[in-house]
Amino acid sequence: MIIGDACHEMAEGEILNEVLTHVPLYKCTIYGDRVLSAKLSKRLSCAIKHLPIRLKFNYNSSVEDAIALGIRKDPTLVLDGKIFIEGLIQAEDITRRFEEMLHK
Repeated sequence: MIIGDACHEMAEGEILNEVLTHVPLYKCTIYGDRVLSAKLSKRLSCAIKHLPIRLKFNYNSSVEDAIALGIRKDPTLVLDGKIFIEGLIQAEDITRRFEEMLHK
């Protein structure tokens, strides 16, 4: 079952799969420049919209904040305060990582 509309760039504060109120809500922040962050958010919206997960999106383009967290690649997804995805990886890899996380 696919929730939501076609793949799209997620807006600041938007919640992916917001109707799935029975599953946990994860806070994610995408660090990096605007263009790469937009690409990663679109891939995320495509890759995991079918999974039983909710993500609240935020963006941070501060180099200083990224360095303080130990981020080395642009863009980087931080999930609930931990580095989860570094770089602009393929949608299939994003799906696999989230499936692994959900099955732990």
